[in-house]
Amino acid sequence: MINALGRRKSAVARIYVTEGTGKITINKRDLADYFPSTILQYVVKQPLNLLNVAEKYDIKVNLFGGGFTGQSQALRLAIARALVKINAEDKKALRAEGFMTRDPRAVERKKPGRPKARRRFQFSKR
Repeated sequence: MINALGRRKSAVARIYVTEGTGKITINKRDLADYFPSTILQYVVKQPLNLLNVAEKYDIKVNLFGGGFTGQSQALRLAIARALVKINAEDKKALRAEGFMTRDPRAVERKKPGRPKARRRFQFSKR
């Protein structure tokens, strides 16, 4: 059993990879139930499809925080990291597609005296 961690914005994905038939379980729910959108399902499976191992491993996921897009991208990073732990030669191919890079962008904090992080209150001379 291989475990890995992926983060994106405020979403955190902890995964456990075992030999199996390609079943992905997220928070005790099937992938299609957790991410009804086919685009998000595609994002999650990208590293597996790139290496043609989608039917080789069972993945159990503990996923929390953030929204569905951030969660799917956090899960993609975790899967890519787990695949590299399994076979180090795959790292070059995954890095070329950008699956090994942790995206550091997160929401900027709100500053005092402003309505949002950078937005200023409306100014009027009169």
